[in-house]
Amino acid sequence: MKENLMKATFANGCFWCTEAVFQRFKGIYNVKSGYTGGTIKNPPYREVCQGRTGHAEGIQFDYDPEIISYQELLEVFFTTHDPTTLNRQGNDVGTQYRSAIFYHNEEQRQQAEDYIAYLDEQAVFDAKIVTEVTPAKPFYIAEEEHHSFYNKHTEQGYCQFIINPKVNKIKKLYQDKLQEVYL
Repeated sequence: MKENLMKATFANGCFWCTEAVFQRFKGIYNVKSGYTGGTIKNPPYREVCQGRTGHAEGIQFDYDPEIISYQELLEVFFTTHDPTTLNRQGNDVGTQYRSAIFYHNEEQRQQAEDYIAYLDEQAVFDAKIVTEVTPAKPFYIAEEEHHSFYNKHTEQGYCQFIINPKVNKIKKLYQDKLQEVYL
């Protein structure tokens, strides 16, 4: 593994969706689904899903900035969810499904805030972006059954109707950035 890897943490709805998207890109490693931004240590899935802990379902991963930049990660993040809906993505409703960027350094914070301002100025979305940009907090890896959920259950209804469109979108928009195994 390279030494110059950086860390990124995003929340944009169900972590099954977010994980399926980001693990397909070249230069991204160790994509983990989990919980972050909440108030208790080691929150269990049931408590997070009920909105009791303040955590968001999110992903955390390492990336090689020589292969994929943080700016490109932000573009993928905003391309694959609706950042204008507060505490919801489609039928998933609650603070655990909020749109959030948890930055690991000042440069990530600045890039995220600048990109949000740009998207709002350009009126890329029909409404104002509500994505929160906050310092990274402890990240708790989700239970084993959530790891690579999409890859293990592609025939399941949720995967077919909710995740497949996101995966197909990145295949269309970012084909040159994806790992060959996922083309």
